Amino acid sequence: MKSFFRFVLRALVLLIVALVSALTAMRFAIHGREEVVPALAGKTPLEARRLAEAGGFEVEIERQYYSATVPEGRILSQLPPAGAKIRQGWQIRVAESLGPQRVAIPNVLGDSERAAEMNIRRRGLDLGAVAHIEMAGTAADQVVAQSPPPNASGISAPKISLLTSAPAQPQAFVMPNFVGQALGGVTIVLQDAGLRLGNVTVAAQSTNSTPGPSSSPPPPAPPQPTPASVIVSQNPIAGAKVLAGAAVNFEVR
Repeated sequence: MKSFFRFVLRALVLLIVALVSALTAMRFAIHGREEVVPALAGKTPLEARRLAEAGGFEVEIERQYYSATVPEGRILSQLPPAGAKIRQGWQIRVAESLGPQRVAIPNVLGDSERAAEMNIRRRGLDLGAVAHIEMAGTAADQVVAQSPPPNASGISAPKISLLTSAPAQPQAFVMPNFVGQALGGVTIVLQDAGLRLGNVTVAAQSTNSTPGPSSSPPPPAPPQPTPASVIVSQNPIAGAKVLAGAAVNFEVR
């Protein structure tokens, strides 16, 4: 019995040692390779990469900004900041200074989107966001606003965002239910809504007449729709989405 308890005690001790070793190894894996982020502001991109690589980090130049205080070609800012502790292999994102603003912001108002982009890039600037808006009385594909505005000074980023006019979309309607209404009144409603009257057919009616002799006169002409005819079906159906100018077909009786 004593040998059994001695065996169990040794097994427990070995298990505790294994758990402690695993926790220590995990802690070392998570925190053991952390390094202090170096200060990269004011350095050239080459100097910044050398400093970062010495600590086991990578550097990515994400953006470029104008700066009246940091010379052109120097690191303007960084993230994570200098002094922070991060794991080796992580990336340090930096912004590079373009120096003081030396390029005039062109006036591209009234230009097409393509012409505005060419004008912007010809001056060494970048095209920023481009948004479109429908504007009554304005030709499509025309710059109606820009940011920064023409001849602006003291801007931060070498980008110009544009707002251009988009072609007007046809007006849309939800088709009402005309079944049971007179054709004449519905025709007026369609014209007022900017829709067109399409094909109007008369629903076939069953007849119980017996066939006559071969010499009987030919059957009368099929009935024609009148303003008083009542609509029994429609196409497009009620609730469908239709555009201005669309034709609406009816079957009447």
